[in-house]
Amino acid sequence: MILYITVTAVTALLAGMVNCRPVTQPYRTTRQQTCNRICLFAVFLLLFALSACRLNVGNDYAKYVEFMHLVNCDAYVPTEIGFNLLVKLVYGLSGFENYLLVFAVYAFATVGIFLLAMYEQSEDFPLTFFLFMALGYYFQTFSTVRYYFALALALYSMKFVLRRQWGRFLVLILLGSTFHKSLLVVIPLYLLATLPWKKWQLAVGALFCTTFLFCQDLYLKLVVLLYPTYEDTEYLEGGTSYINILRCTAVMLFAAIAYLEKKRRGTEEIEEEDVAAEHFYFYLNLGALVLYVFCSFLPIISRIGYYLTVSHILYLPMLLGQIRDAKWRRVFRVGMLSAAILYFMIYMSRAGNDGILILPYKTFLFHDMVNILSDVN
Repeated sequence: MILYITVTAVTALLAGMVNCRPVTQPYRTTRQQTCNRICLFAVFLLLFALSACRLNVGNDYAKYVEFMHLVNCDAYVPTEIGFNLLVKLVYGLSGFENYLLVFAVYAFATVGIFLLAMYEQSEDFPLTFFLFMALGYYFQTFSTVRYYFALALALYSMKFVLRRQWGRFLVLILLGSTFHKSLLVVIPLYLLATLPWKKWQLAVGALFCTTFLFCQDLYLKLVVLLYPTYEDTEYLEGGTSYINILRCTAVMLFAAIAYLEKKRRGTEEIEEEDVAAEHFYFYLNLGALVLYVFCSFLPIISRIGYYLTVSHILYLPMLLGQIRDAKWRRVFRVGMLSAAILYFMIYMSRAGNDGILILPYKTFLFHDMVNILSDVN
């Protein structure tokens, strides 16, 4: 745990020196731009090394090693074609079952895409990065590596949604779905979040949400069509997260405060791009709250919800920037950081439990891999 806390603290300090809106000069690299590059590279290197050097760290690390072995043996696996082709390529080039390199490739891509998405889209990179670490997004990449690679792509794709570059958005999502097909769900969800919703449409949407209470069997059948391996397993038991419900509710309240602050300012002009982003993030948060409240019976609710709530790390700094009073902005910032630190402490206290298993940290430099199922059999 000390290692994780140290890495979080060091990378957060480095991120604090990054200005994602540096002043540029023609034909000249400014001091701030140089500082950004050095700090971002150092952050990337630390996060990549910690992830790439791990061994049997993460809830399903051994299961992934088993999947890779089966892929190499041309046996059936429930993983997507992108993952399978990557394993074939790495194993073929290595000449042996080099699962460490596969995990390293995932770490490189996932960390890199997350950092790029945050740097390009955040209005306050230091705060966004701190939320990314404290809310556990980075440490969760140690488990379900395919899904968190897809989540990084989902976050990066938001800029194409806001720019209405639908072709690039669809290509990125379709490619990403070859590594985790759940990514396809962001196509309709992100599109819905961009629509100019009217009050009567929201009322109809609320009425539709009641069908989740009375037609659960129908929706579960649809889930089985998407995930046939879930049929007749414990994965269909569902479940929701009260912490995520509380988090979405808190974000909604903060959005209401920021909205009232804008109304009070009245005639102050706000850039059209910021209005579109705020609208998009608001409806993503609202959609996540609806899913967590009404769709707790769905086994994939956490995965769908994370595609929506990952926008919090961009939305919260944007809302904070709308609080013009310096005193209240400091109060809200301290409250936000305190809540994130509390979440981080709770997360780390459970880091060794089943379902997370990122503690104790082990590395291939000093430890050996345990036997996988194929070795036992």
